[in-house]
Amino acid sequence: SGQRAAIQAAKLGKRVAVIERRRVVGGVCVNTGTIPSKTFREAVLHLSGFRERGIYGSSYTVKHDIQIEDLLFRVEHVIRSEIDVIRNQLARNRIELIEATASFVDAHHLALDDGSGDERIIQTSHIVIACGTNATRDSHIMFDGQQIMVSDDILQLKTIPSSMIVIGAGVIGVEYATMFAALGVRVTIVDKRPTLLPFLDHEISAALTYIAQQNRVTMRLGEEVARVAVVEGARSPVEVTLKSGKTLHAETALYAIGRTGATADLKLEQAGIALDNRGRIEVNQHFQTSVPTIYAVGDVIGYPSLASTSLEQGRAAARHAFGERDDEAHGIGLFPYGIYTVPEISTIGSNEDELTAAGTPYEIGKANFREIARGQIIGDQTGMLKLIFQPDTRKILGVHILGEGATELIHVGQAVMALGGTIDYLADAVFNYPTLAECY
Repeated sequence: SGQRAAIQAAKLGKRVAVIERRRVVGGVCVNTGTIPSKTFREAVLHLSGFRERGIYGSSYTVKHDIQIEDLLFRVEHVIRSEIDVIRNQLARNRIELIEATASFVDAHHLALDDGSGDERIIQTSHIVIACGTNATRDSHIMFDGQQIMVSDDILQLKTIPSSMIVIGAGVIGVEYATMFAALGVRVTIVDKRPTLLPFLDHEISAALTYIAQQNRVTMRLGEEVARVAVVEGARSPVEVTLKSGKTLHAETALYAIGRTGATADLKLEQAGIALDNRGRIEVNQHFQTSVPTIYAVGDVIGYPSLASTSLEQGRAAARHAFGERDDEAHGIGLFPYGIYTVPEISTIGSNEDELTAAGTPYEIGKANFREIARGQIIGDQTGMLKLIFQPDTRKILGVHILGEGATELIHVGQAVMALGGTIDYLADAVFNYPTLAECY
């Protein structure tokens, strides 16, 4: 979001600086979050042969005895490439990149600490806060980054564990749980909610739960964690005690109960900006904070906390700051979710439960990948595409996809919905054959 805000402001002819406390650009998205986790997933699926098991059998693998170095080799290559792309974009738009930690002096002055001992003060008319988030940690748990870790630690793992307990079945927790399960790791998911990813369409959530269980993932849903500890010398040293009295053991535990705004060092109170209990900043529809010349974008403002929407938020904030007319429908209103579990999921619009609660009549259409030629070719026997539409107007109300290529496939439905199209377009359109898009 900071990258897009800076480039948009530069395109409008403004003098722009990006202040980044890391030695590398790209933030969490490029260095520890979105890009690394999705690349890690791709390496897992390739090396484990997971995608081809529907054709060649459950014992099929591309590489036996997969090591953590095999997975991280691909991750590090992609991260380096992305960092180079971003640095080049900033340079060619004449954006000054300052490596320092910033904190507010007041609403128009920032103090910069580059570690040299000399503090620098800069003045500016507008500020965009795009500092992102950190993985939430419990102060009562002794994190060591190997036996007990958060998602940011996964790229520092020394070995692939034989067993793992994932505490928190949010998007990040379930993504990593299914990735490690594809590697053959015995995974247990613990979450106090009764269903997996309850914001999804119930049919998609149920299908993901079933597939995960078929891959030997154990679900401990409706359970709360009372204690996490390490038992020295034990074969499975991590001990997780549940409030129900159950005790779980594994080689490692992933603590994934959410993320907290990375705002602790910004001294926002000196600019008159308040935070919520998760360190996040409240903004209006133009991404302005309580101080009109200070904007906040990306994960630090909370929902929806997606890289895709964060990019558009940054662009919209910069345009508003300099008086550019911006339609409210600048891509943030109707957006798809991409969830990179194994198998992946993508969804846009309303699900059945939401429409039922709202009293909106609907019908559904469904295609299973196993009935689509392309699905047979790639060996995806569990994928499905579900359309929800209004019977009278025939307008599409929601699209929900589980399976290979779901995050790409969703954009066909997104385009039709955004342009006010109906299911008649999909019925009459010619799609390439054989493709997964034929599901529509």
